[in-house]
Amino acid sequence: MMDRRTTPNSGRIAHISLAGEVSVPLTKGEAAQIVLPLIDLLDKPGGARDRQLLLGAPVTVIDRDKGHAFIMSDRDGYCGWVAERAVGEGPEPTHWVVAPGTHLYSEPMVQAQEAAGLSLGSRLAVTGAWGAWANTPHGYVPLCHLRPVEHFAPDPVSVAESLLGTPYLWGGNSRSGIDCSGLVQVAFHAAGRDCPGDSDMQMALGRGLSPTEPLKRGDLVFWKGHVAMVVNENTLIHANGHTMSVSYEGIRGAIGRISASGGGLVQARQRVD
Repeated sequence: MMDRRTTPNSGRIAHISLAGEVSVPLTKGEAAQIVLPLIDLLDKPGGARDRQLLLGAPVTVIDRDKGHAFIMSDRDGYCGWVAERAVGEGPEPTHWVVAPGTHLYSEPMVQAQEAAGLSLGSRLAVTGAWGAWANTPHGYVPLCHLRPVEHFAPDPVSVAESLLGTPYLWGGNSRSGIDCSGLVQVAFHAAGRDCPGDSDMQMALGRGLSPTEPLKRGDLVFWKGHVAMVVNENTLIHANGHTMSVSYEGIRGAIGRISASGGGLVQARQRVD
């Protein structure tokens, strides 16, 4: 059975990669990118949020219907519906936001009115610089908050730690709100590593560890419907509904708490080298 989340089929039109597997018309789709700072990826037009996409994310538009577009994210293959106004054309991004959050400004000065907020991982085309400011088609951004797209973060755990205190949000992928798998995906993408969007998909990353193998920084620990990243042998970091935020927690304490609250036992421990 096909997984709806990664099947590029709107129910009316499907991507040509599904040739021979579906009975609807096929399309190559339209190359586009997300042109809004943050947009929900929905399970159906006007439906529930599955994940979120950030400014500059490359997508393939497969279908359009009643103000919504059915898209496939080029980075992880996640499919769903977004507001049609969120997709469009633009110059190829040259830089990405490395700060947990920043702003687009109307002018290159700290006193200027902010136009929008941007989250870690957003991608922009820098067309020039004005002192300490990057000029982009969307506005000005502090240069110190950007890095060239080919320059990745060296450590995904440090990226996750930069988001400490971010409020928990089911399906969230941004500084405004993030969930457990969103935190892992944002951190791994910032480090230049492929990573799917949901915890059940992420459980296939890397290699499984035996229950007696010591955990190390960067390992992933999974429960049913939940994932956390190991900071050190005693501590993990995760976006969680217990504190409703991204927070540290002792590994033993988390295992006991989650089990006691009905969340079950650890299902897998994965090392992603």
